[in-house]
Amino acid sequence: MAQRFGPFVVLVANECSNTALFTLFKAATTKGMSDHVFVAYAYAFATILLLPISFLYRRSRVVNPPLSFSILYKTAILGVIGCSSQMLGYAGIKYSSPTLSSAISNLVPVFTFILAIICRVAIVTH
Repeated sequence: MAQRFGPFVVLVANECSNTALFTLFKAATTKGMSDHVFVAYAYAFATILLLPISFLYRRSRVVNPPLSFSILYKTAILGVIGCSSQMLGYAGIKYSSPTLSSAISNLVPVFTFILAIICRVAIVTH
Protein backbone atom coordinates (compact mmCIF):
# COMPACT_ATOMS: atom_id res chain seq x y z
CA MET A 1 0.00 0.00 0.00
CA ALA A 2 2.80 2.42 0.88
CA GLN A 3 4.65 1.67 -2.34
CA ARG A 4 1.53 2.30 -4.36
CA PHE A 5 0.61 5.67 -2.85
CA GLY A 6 4.06 6.72 -1.64
CA PRO A 7 5.07 8.79 -4.70
CA PHE A 8 1.67 10.48 -4.79
CA VAL A 9 1.90 11.44 -1.12
CA VAL A 10 5.44 12.77 -1.57
CA LEU A 11 4.42 14.89 -4.58
CA VAL A 12 1.40 16.34 -2.77
CA ALA A 13 3.52 17.08 0.31
CA ASN A 14 6.15 18.77 -1.88
CA GLU A 15 3.56 20.94 -3.60
CA CYS A 16 1.99 21.90 -0.26
CA SER A 17 5.38 22.81 1.20
CA ASN A 18 6.26 24.90 -1.87
CA THR A 19 2.96 26.76 -1.66
CA ALA A 20 3.48 27.36 2.07
CA LEU A 21 7.01 28.62 1.42
CA PHE A 22 5.82 30.99 -1.33
CA THR A 23 3.08 32.35 0.92
CA LEU A 24 5.51 32.75 3.82
CA PHE A 25 7.91 34.59 1.52
CA LYS A 26 5.22 36.99 0.34
CA ALA A 27 4.17 37.70 3.92
CA ALA A 28 7.78 38.20 5.08
CA THR A 29 8.74 40.53 2.25
CA THR A 30 5.54 42.52 2.68
CA LYS A 31 6.64 43.17 6.27
CA GLY A 32 10.07 44.32 5.04
CA MET A 33 12.37 41.28 5.02
CA SER A 34 15.03 41.18 2.32
CA ASP A 35 14.96 38.48 -0.37
CA HIS A 36 18.53 37.50 0.40
CA VAL A 37 17.87 37.08 4.10
CA PHE A 38 14.84 34.89 3.41
CA VAL A 39 16.84 32.66 1.07
CA ALA A 40 19.61 32.37 3.69
CA TYR A 41 17.05 31.40 6.35
CA ALA A 42 15.43 28.89 3.99
CA TYR A 43 18.77 27.23 3.22
CA ALA A 44 19.73 27.18 6.91
CA PHE A 45 16.41 25.61 7.88
CA ALA A 46 16.67 22.99 5.13
CA THR A 47 20.22 22.14 6.19
CA ILE A 48 19.25 21.74 9.83
CA LEU A 49 16.28 19.59 8.83
CA LEU A 50 17.79 17.44 6.08
CA LEU A 51 21.43 16.96 7.08
CA PRO A 52 20.75 14.63 10.04
CA ILE A 53 18.48 12.50 7.85
CA SER A 54 21.38 11.80 5.49
CA PHE A 55 23.40 10.37 8.37
CA LEU A 56 20.53 8.25 9.70
CA TYR A 57 19.57 6.59 6.42
CA ARG A 58 22.97 5.89 4.96
CA ARG A 59 23.13 2.84 2.71
CA SER A 60 26.11 0.69 3.50
CA ARG A 61 26.18 -1.23 0.21
CA VAL A 62 26.59 1.85 -1.98
CA VAL A 63 30.20 2.83 -2.56
CA ASN A 64 30.63 6.57 -3.03
CA PRO A 65 33.10 7.74 -5.66
CA PRO A 66 36.19 9.56 -4.41
CA LEU A 67 35.71 13.29 -3.94
CA SER A 68 37.47 14.87 -6.89
CA PHE A 69 37.75 18.40 -8.24
CA SER A 70 35.23 17.57 -10.96
CA ILE A 71 32.58 16.55 -8.44
CA LEU A 72 33.22 19.63 -6.28
CA TYR A 73 33.07 21.88 -9.35
CA LYS A 74 29.78 20.39 -10.54
CA THR A 75 28.32 20.66 -7.04
CA ALA A 76 29.31 24.33 -6.84
CA ILE A 77 27.78 25.05 -10.25
CA LEU A 78 24.54 23.33 -9.24
CA GLY A 79 24.49 25.35 -6.03
CA VAL A 80 24.92 28.63 -7.89
CA ILE A 81 22.24 27.74 -10.44
CA GLY A 82 19.84 26.59 -7.72
CA CYS A 83 20.35 29.65 -5.55
CA SER A 84 20.05 32.07 -8.46
CA SER A 85 16.89 30.38 -9.74
CA GLN A 86 15.40 30.59 -6.26
CA MET A 87 16.29 34.28 -6.05
CA LEU A 88 14.70 34.95 -9.44
CA GLY A 89 11.60 32.99 -8.45
CA TYR A 90 11.24 35.02 -5.27
CA ALA A 91 11.70 38.23 -7.23
CA GLY A 92 8.79 37.14 -9.40
CA ILE A 93 6.65 36.41 -6.34
CA LYS A 94 7.41 39.89 -5.03
CA TYR A 95 5.76 41.39 -8.13
CA SER A 96 2.90 38.88 -8.41
CA SER A 97 1.24 36.38 -6.08
CA PRO A 98 2.15 33.02 -4.49
CA THR A 99 -0.78 31.46 -6.35
CA LEU A 100 0.71 32.34 -9.72
CA SER A 101 4.09 31.03 -8.62
CA SER A 102 2.58 27.71 -7.55
CA ALA A 103 0.80 27.40 -10.90
CA ILE A 104 3.96 28.20 -12.86
CA SER A 105 6.03 25.74 -10.81
CA ASN A 106 3.81 22.94 -12.11
CA LEU A 107 5.08 23.75 -15.62
CA VAL A 108 8.72 22.95 -14.77
CA PRO A 109 8.49 19.32 -16.07
CA VAL A 110 7.07 20.61 -19.35
CA PHE A 111 9.93 23.08 -19.80
CA THR A 112 12.44 20.37 -18.87
CA PHE A 113 10.98 18.03 -21.49
CA ILE A 114 11.04 20.75 -24.15
CA LEU A 115 14.67 21.54 -23.34
CA ALA A 116 15.50 17.83 -23.50
CA ILE A 117 13.95 17.62 -26.97
CA ILE A 118 15.81 20.73 -28.12
CA CYS A 119 19.11 19.33 -26.80
CA ARG A 120 18.27 15.93 -28.35
CA VAL A 121 18.45 14.13 -25.03
CA ALA A 122 14.83 12.89 -25.00
CA ILE A 123 13.64 10.26 -27.43
CA VAL A 124 10.22 10.94 -28.88
CA THR A 125 8.54 7.97 -30.53
CA HIS A 126 5.68 8.32 -32.98
